[in-house]
Formats: sequence, structure tokens, C-alpha cells
Amino acid sequence: MYSIYVSFECHPGKREAFVEKMKKEGILDAIRAENGCILYDYYYSEKDENSLLLIEKWETKEHQQIHIEQPHMNAMKTFRDEYIKSAVLGEFEIK
Repeated sequence: MYSIYVSFECHPGKREAFVEKMKKEGILDAIRAENGCILYDYYYSEKDENSLLLIEKWETKEHQQIHIEQPHMNAMKTFRDEYIKSAVLGEFEIK
């Protein structure tokens, strides 16, 4: 299994709107239906209203790499900057 996190700093007041836009555009459903996707979920910080955490779990790293090239990911890139100020990506392992 291949697991990553993405820690987003959202523009003020845009965190929930970003997740709702991803749902409304059908992007979350499309991602979750991708071959090899085990988990793709957002989590809100109770401490920082502009912080958003994404946890992704894939069968393999190759599945995740194919994911980032999908048309729905390109669609997300057209509006991402309106909501997201910065992002930090990292890998992790659950034993």
C-alpha cells in the first residue's frame, strides 16, 4: 500500500468551499472510483480554520502517479488556486 498526505493552507474562508466544489464537480467521486484507490478523504483542523488535510491510500505508488494525470485532476487545477494558498505533500507508512 502507498499512503500520502497533503497539508493545505487555504485562503481565509475557502476551506469548506473547496471541498464542496470538489464534490459538486464530481471530482471526489471520480477519484474514489479510480483503479487502485483505497482512501481519499479530507480532514478539517479544529485549531486552524484555514488548514485542510488530505489522506490518500493507493494499492501502489504507480496507481497514485496515474491518478495525478487524470482529466478530473486537470479540471481541479483550473480552480485550485482560488481556494488553496499552499500545499505540502509527504509519504507515510501505517504498520
